[in-house]
Amino acid sequence: MADIVLVNPRFEISYWGLEMALPLMRKKANLPTACLPLLAALTPGEHTITLVDENVEDIDFDRLARADIVGVTGMSVQRMRMREILRELKARDVFTAVGGPWVTVQEDYFGDLADVIFIGEAEETWPKFLADWQQGRHQERYEQLEKTDMTRVPTPRFDLLKNEHYAFGSLQFSRGCPFQCEFCDIIVTFGRRPRLKTAPQIRRELDALLAQKMDLALIVDDNLIGNKQAIKPLLKEVADWQREHGFPFNFFTEASLDLADDEELMQGMIEANITAVFIGIESPNEASLRETKKFQNVRPGRTLVERVHAVQDAGLDVWCGMIIGFDHDDAQVFEQQRKFLEESRIIHAMVGMLAAIPKTPLHKRLAAEGRLDESDPPEYGTNIVPAQMTRAELRDGYVQLLNQIYDPTSYFDRLEELYIRAGFKLGQARRAYWRKHPLAWTAAMARFSAMAAGVFLQLMVYVPDAALRREYRRRIGRFLRARPDPELLFVYVLKCAMHYHHYFMARKMAAEEMAVVNSF
Repeated sequence: MADIVLVNPRFEISYWGLEMALPLMRKKANLPTACLPLLAALTPGEHTITLVDENVEDIDFDRLARADIVGVTGMSVQRMRMREILRELKARDVFTAVGGPWVTVQEDYFGDLADVIFIGEAEETWPKFLADWQQGRHQERYEQLEKTDMTRVPTPRFDLLKNEHYAFGSLQFSRGCPFQCEFCDIIVTFGRRPRLKTAPQIRRELDALLAQKMDLALIVDDNLIGNKQAIKPLLKEVADWQREHGFPFNFFTEASLDLADDEELMQGMIEANITAVFIGIESPNEASLRETKKFQNVRPGRTLVERVHAVQDAGLDVWCGMIIGFDHDDAQVFEQQRKFLEESRIIHAMVGMLAAIPKTPLHKRLAAEGRLDESDPPEYGTNIVPAQMTRAELRDGYVQLLNQIYDPTSYFDRLEELYIRAGFKLGQARRAYWRKHPLAWTAAMARFSAMAAGVFLQLMVYVPDAALRREYRRRIGRFLRARPDPELLFVYVLKCAMHYHHYFMARKMAAEEMAVVNSF
């Protein structure tokens, strides 16, 4: 029997980290990494397993030193901290295993700091390693030959997480994406054939997450609609489960822009109470989209803005990823991006400089062209050398764009355009259920009112900028007069908290009070 500890290293401040907003919600991290509770579920019962997320608790290295095996995972933005942890563990002669997105694309990054590395998915290789380890003949490298059969994936051990410290829960329906975006490592790791779980699996995950008293959750699939025909009956199953349980969950997820072309699919997401969707828009520059093989975004018939509006009008709040630095981008791209976000009414935009991830087609191409910065971390915030501007112009334009789109006037004008003037319809299926259950409606509205008041008070105490606090009060007051609804008010106040995080990051980078953080 082995004593196993699995570690998720802390993130540095980032767009998605919401580090400045989380205290306003009295949380320590946005959501747990999905792999730790899944690995725990894949671990045979004779072993003991502990999950440690450095984003919600400090690492006790003395405890780790007593473990038989310490596993460390992490993405590219965590790689520096992963290396620090592994160095400390090696100094203490701890047996270490490393897996996850970063080591999958950069196998030699940690050198001899890890005893074992895992490449790609680990549903088969993790149990095999543990069996080999017990017999004293483990390998130094494990990689699955075949992609995981998602119909055999067990329910993650959500009960091993410190769920009270997370703003959101996480669950997964599928892996893989059918598209071929040049910069994307998802298709490298998970492949282009979407693989889905079964309805009974998803029901069990929902039950397990509900048992942890979570009510907000991210469906972490990189493209939930990669297989449209297969996901539709699963969404119906989620909608049925929601009705059976009184709609306890509010979901958000990720999908491709071709969602706008399928009204049945959008309605299925609404019925499941998915209220927000992250879409990779990347660029309003069609030449750049074609360059990176983002062909799903350049289909004829409607403009990008029209397609985004179609998703919003259906009742899905569109968040997006935007990228600058493609070969077809010149200095005009920054204003093009700003104008697109304004016209599309997208409130939350994760703008980033193009980066070349190892093993992607983009990395291979730019390496062949001698256009990669091999320093770690790269000097200008990204490892690419752009074609039509200098690296300094790309970095400075990026920071300026962030400050423009998260300027309070720009941000709240987009928010009011969608939520007030366009009358955005939030959570239609759940509201229809509540109308048939008046007691549930009354209880929910009371809860939303209390939560909105709590976050508002935190904003007024926590945000040091008096002018910014006044702007929040002014905008919240205007919203209340236009749409006096407790649930919408709670969402609006949360968006104020998120604005503070993005505003803080943009201002600090512009003032050179923190390093340039690339959101991509």
